[in-house]
Amino acid sequence: MTRFKDKVVVVTGGSDGIGLATAKAFAAQGANVYVTGRRQERLDEAVNEIGGATVGIQGDVSNLSDLERLYERVKRDHGRVDVVFANAGISETVTFGALDEEHFERVFGANVKGVVFSVQKALPLMTSGGTVILAGSASGSKGLPGLSVYNATKAAIRSFARTWTTDLKSRGIRVNVVSPGVIETPAIQTYLHNNAGMEDVLKQMTPLGRLGQAEDVANAVLFLASNESSFVAGVELFVDGGVMAV
Repeated sequence: MTRFKDKVVVVTGGSDGIGLATAKAFAAQGANVYVTGRRQERLDEAVNEIGGATVGIQGDVSNLSDLERLYERVKRDHGRVDVVFANAGISETVTFGALDEEHFERVFGANVKGVVFSVQKALPLMTSGGTVILAGSASGSKGLPGLSVYNATKAAIRSFARTWTTDLKSRGIRVNVVSPGVIETPAIQTYLHNNAGMEDVLKQMTPLGRLGQAEDVANAVLFLASNESSFVAGVELFVDGGVMAV
């Protein structure tokens, strides 16, 4: 398939999990893909896995100079951006009452500041027909214990999509959110390994009876990035096996 042939796609946090699966999917459909990651060694491995016309740019999305370096490279290579998947983010569990400033700054820095400027710094390179997909989470609509800061960051991302849809409508740029449920990423696999029995519990909570795969989310991102969703804007698309809907 070549529905993204010659498109220029930026995927932040593309060195593992959902970001990696999405970058692979874009590359397989002909896109020129730029991925970011904080660890150079893992980023290099991911670029090799993704294949195609893929470029890895080491950096932290909470560091604005790193983002500037990313988009300077894209501008030099292509002069435009067609799709941004603002995916990079972190999750840390800290019980309310034990929060500290470092935790707050770290999670909001990656999940909110990083998303805002990953998108804003792409705007000068985006033209009509461009698409932005933000990585939300079902957690943004729930009150999961120990995740109050993380949950709040994902609720903020949902709000960004609403406002940016109206901010960018005159430019013909669409903004949407993809919000996964429990997806078998490396982080979730580690959690399940350390918490015996939780996999069965999570499956029982999910109407479709299974955990999601990173490719499930990647398919949703590609739909939101494509012309197939040309009349879809400002939505939050849950990829959670029916947890939020049923």
